[in-house]
Amino acid sequence: MSNSLIDRLSAFFSVQPSDPKAQRKELIETLREAQIDGLMDADALSMIEGVFQVGELSARDILLPRAQIDWIDVSSPLPQIIADVVKTGHSRFPVFEGSRDQVIGILLAKDLLRHFTEKDFQIRDWLRPAVFIPESKRLSILLKDFRNNRNHLAIVVDEYSGVAGMITIEDVIEQIVGDIEDEHDIDEDADNITVLKNGDYRIKGITELEQLNEDLNTQFEADDVETVAGLVIQHLGRVPKFGERVRVNEFEFEVQRADPRQVHILLMRRILPNPNSPTEA
Repeated sequence: MSNSLIDRLSAFFSVQPSDPKAQRKELIETLREAQIDGLMDADALSMIEGVFQVGELSARDILLPRAQIDWIDVSSPLPQIIADVVKTGHSRFPVFEGSRDQVIGILLAKDLLRHFTEKDFQIRDWLRPAVFIPESKRLSILLKDFRNNRNHLAIVVDEYSGVAGMITIEDVIEQIVGDIEDEHDIDEDADNITVLKNGDYRIKGITELEQLNEDLNTQFEADDVETVAGLVIQHLGRVPKFGERVRVNEFEFEVQRADPRQVHILLMRRILPNPNSPTEA
């Protein structure tokens, strides 16, 4: 089998592809067969598939929406800025002035340490230049830019030059190797569900249905799935994209963050009955 696999792989790379997309699909199928036959482990296959996906995805597919960005307003008092940085635990923050469409730079959390040694510390003096990219930028090109320019964060803008979201080098790499957790990632069950000011719920895709039902007194049930992400995928029949909405019972789930392989963050809201609809006797 190994010789056969080598022969088939050699054939892929020895001829000029007439239909690159079809041949790429065939190549992946060949590698999947190799994994089934024990010639490749599952993690290696997953990363290879991730590499192909990075070549097909653009910034809009994985960006963190602007509503979920932890911003810093340059006009905020320094103690408030320090408190926000400590609370969120990120290493880099986009800084705006006046409007969130007016990003004036990137603040590194470590640069705030200078506040304790410099009397005339001003945040503006320590802002790093912000990198702006269009939503259509391919992740493969973006990853190369990150590496060449030693940047870790880019601001994604839409066709009207407004800020659509943010993307980091970690976001791109995770498309290849899967989720990367650091010391600031929170995995306690209590943080899986967050109540927003408008009454909606921000829910991690990995939240178990049992926890959701217990915490919110809901009655979600599904065969063969245990998480909220699995429930949404089962109802839709595929992995949803950012912004898609799915109704389950009397609730609507809106995808806030997802990639081609999994759903990360959802908004859940109760659908209110239509007062104009006829009532049953």
